[in-house]
Amino acid sequence: MRISRHSTIAHAAYLDLIRSLEDEVVSDVRGTPTRVQRGARTYWYDTYRVGSGVMKRYIGEDSDDLRARLERSSELRRDADERKKQRSRLIRILRAERFMSVDPGTGSLLASLESAGVFRLGGTVVGTHAFRLYEGELGVTYGFEEAAMTDDLDIASFERLSLALADTVSPTLQQVLSDFSFEPVPALEPEKVWRWRQTKSNLLVEFLTPSFEAEEGLKPLAALGVYAQSLHFLNYLVAEPINAAVPYRSGVLVRIPRPERFAIHKLIVADRRQTGPDSLKSVKDRRQAAFLIRILAEDRPDDLADAYETAKESGPNWRKRLEASLGREPEIAEILTELGNRGK
Repeated sequence: MRISRHSTIAHAAYLDLIRSLEDEVVSDVRGTPTRVQRGARTYWYDTYRVGSGVMKRYIGEDSDDLRARLERSSELRRDADERKKQRSRLIRILRAERFMSVDPGTGSLLASLESAGVFRLGGTVVGTHAFRLYEGELGVTYGFEEAAMTDDLDIASFERLSLALADTVSPTLQQVLSDFSFEPVPALEPEKVWRWRQTKSNLLVEFLTPSFEAEEGLKPLAALGVYAQSLHFLNYLVAEPINAAVPYRSGVLVRIPRPERFAIHKLIVADRRQTGPDSLKSVKDRRQAAFLIRILAEDRPDDLADAYETAKESGPNWRKRLEASLGREPEIAEILTELGNRGK
């Protein structure tokens, strides 16, 4: 497969867009940034007074980049309007480069979810909407790739992280989704809603979380105020997500899985969906995996090799799923085998 790439100017514009959106995370700090240690992790909160009470708003997990931005918060707040204009200009560059866009309805929904705090509070876009955003991360063109088409928006988060953050979305997701004409999809346990369907389209929003038990039941996501369908193998996918920019209006900052983990995870779930009502999704899973693996093998071979080895070392069931999917994709199997041999 010949890899078609965006220009260096367009790829740089995308990276500048992400940096500007990351600056916005701290530009609205109202009070004093404070560090909170929870277990082995350190989190930053914006601590401020409202009347006689003290509020704590989660900012993000401790990192060199976040600390540097917090030190510049006054400057970032002052320049917010100028940065917004600059982001609009960057998005015009991406449109001229024929970056994949989202339809206005989906873009507006993602912007509202970001504003409510979904992605700040641990939500990670998974599924095909994440796949679409690797165009900017990897600097490659998708053309008319059918595997990038979807009517579903899947958002995943860790149950324990959602509880540990001690912060919640505002407004509630029920309110956000209602404003976009979404209604809960009937479930066996009506009080445990984890998916919503838009009444005026086929768009389906689902919330997911990793399962660490034998069963794949429904689990609460405290920070998001919803329930989520727990799934095996999902912990591998959503560990260490990265930021991504949705080129809508002046940009929307979301989180997506690392591309190498997304690709390998797609091989695993493709085998799970090989039979039954999701068999067509299995084909799509393998197409997305193959598309990314060919690119990553050329651009980020070490990352891809590490992700593949990590999955194989996770247990016999993981290896079984991978081998079954790779048996249907001999070219991709050969690429991964060569990467493994190169590292020996």
